[in-house]
Amino acid sequence: MPRFVVVGAGPAGLAVALQLAQEGQSVTLIEASTRFSRQFRGDALMPCGIEALAHLGLAELHRQLPHRTLQGWSVWLEGRRLFQVREPMGTLQPCTLVAQEHLLEHLLALARDQSTLEWLPGQAVQGLLYRDQRICGVTLANGRQQPADLVIGCDGRQSLLRRQTGLTLHTQGRGLELLWFELPGPLPADLDGGFTTWLAQGKIGSACISASGHLQLAWLLEPGAAMPQLTSSQWAEQLAAHLPPTFAAVVRERAEQLSAPRRVSVQVGLSSSWQRPGLLLLGDAAHPMSPVRAQGINMALRDSVVAAHWLSQAHNAHELDQAATRVEQLRLPEIKRMQTLQSAEASQGHRLSQLAAVRWILAGLSPLIGPMAGAIWRARQGPLRQGLAGALPAANLAPQRTNSIS
Repeated sequence: MPRFVVVGAGPAGLAVALQLAQEGQSVTLIEASTRFSRQFRGDALMPCGIEALAHLGLAELHRQLPHRTLQGWSVWLEGRRLFQVREPMGTLQPCTLVAQEHLLEHLLALARDQSTLEWLPGQAVQGLLYRDQRICGVTLANGRQQPADLVIGCDGRQSLLRRQTGLTLHTQGRGLELLWFELPGPLPADLDGGFTTWLAQGKIGSACISASGHLQLAWLLEPGAAMPQLTSSQWAEQLAAHLPPTFAAVVRERAEQLSAPRRVSVQVGLSSSWQRPGLLLLGDAAHPMSPVRAQGINMALRDSVVAAHWLSQAHNAHELDQAATRVEQLRLPEIKRMQTLQSAEASQGHRLSQLAAVRWILAGLSPLIGPMAGAIWRARQGPLRQGLAGALPAANLAPQRTNSIS
């Protein structure tokens, strides 16, 4: 029976480790951190991500965990709403916000119930082991050597395993620089429960109430631009000057509770290859995604379904490498398509932010052109919400698991 080492307990790592262990495979799951709580994690499960959970037998999991159904999507120009599109946008499943740390904790609990899985939290991977030019395990920072027939690298955007094997990350564009703010709940009951994108005075940002009930605000910086050094009150006023009126009022009223900004750099790219003999990369390690439409968690879950399906059928090193190659071949079309669509969305917003006259004209005409703009926007969202047809295995979905959530 093959031995798997999964490095990284994010969505891709936990989901693939769980599925392999449920198939009776020997899995060691290694995570450098001891907790899942982070300030910046994608929480939006699109219908395509919920479909991936169904393949794990967890079709209802997003409803059992603390969650919030997104009410819709809106775009505002210079303080006026251009359009609003309501969920579920013609699909059976609406976009659902689930605090990612709760999702990961539940997947971990299920994984640890499997007798063939070993869990190693707080253990950083230092390097790779080789035998006859094939990767055969990992070395931990504490000196422990963990052998494997296949190492599955799910160690994020800055993947150590990708870099140590000489794989190149082909980046797309200049990347994104975001300032991330949070205003704790409770929030006014009449505050917009959708995802709001705003463009005003040459700036771009977003506002959304998280699954935990906090207001999350993003402010897009020019790549390499210095972060203004402002107090909480000054930041609140800066944000309020650009936000839609209802959000602006809340931010001004509770300025002293606004968190200090956290700068988040996001580089989108695609690894030159996802595999080497004895290694397979998944999730952000293989394809760092843009935050546009929250594709990171959804594509990671879908990676795990395809990987587990093919890897669980392999019996030796040669078959494992063949399966890893097959996983990359099958996942590339969807990943490339999603990244192309994300780039188009981001580019359109960037161009509009630079055209002040166009923004003001569109804002002034919003009652007339808003419905048409919303219909065009909605028509483009299909693949970003549902993924590509046939991208997941056609096998019967796993039965719904009834594990209780503690």
